Amino acid sequence: MDENTYAEELLAFFKALSDANRLKIIGLLAREALSVEQLAEMLGLNSSTVSHHLAKLSKVGLVSARAEGYYSVYHLELEALTNLAQRLLSKEMLPAVAADIDVDAYDRKVLNTYMSPDGRLLAFPVQQKKEEAILRYIVRAFEPDRRYSEKQVNDILSRFNEDTARLRRSLVDFGLMQRQGGGGDYWRVERRPLTTGESGLPRQQGQGATPR
Repeated sequence: MDENTYAEELLAFFKALSDANRLKIIGLLAREALSVEQLAEMLGLNSSTVSHHLAKLSKVGLVSARAEGYYSVYHLELEALTNLAQRLLSKEMLPAVAADIDVDAYDRKVLNTYMSPDGRLLAFPVQQKKEEAILRYIVRAFEPDRRYSEKQVNDILSRFNEDTARLRRSLVDFGLMQRQGGGGDYWRVERRPLTTGESGLPRQQGQGATPR
């Protein structure tokens, strides 16, 4: 299922459940199968309104009708409800709703404020989220699956700022790098990469920005 199809199906599911009377219908049908007339009496609604709500629920597969004599009796598709909820609201599927969002926009804004065009860190931000955005950029200077001595780490970090001890410590504290105890090797921990292209640093958006 592509992202657009998933988003449309999820939206339809929530719309079907976004009305108080439709939720009451589901609750009543969870107890027993009922006709439109029975539901209308119980809910204090007219039959056409109840039929409208049932059509919404039927469209997403939550209720079904079966002819019994002169009437159609509606049943709750409990298994379908459970399966839809488990599938549409799963941890694996939900991120697809935001698949077309530029998730790196915030990081680029922070970099444009705190980094010079040649990639030097102008100042350490006070806010933790901004510092983490900068560190996500800096850690890309280290190759995955490679171990570095502390001297090698300092040499690389010096390209960004002279306070290599703070950068090194922050990379570890934020979980972007790990190290062996007692000042041993350092290595990069794979996290979501910043999408700024191979050249890395975006150009600053105007001059004279004051880092905070």
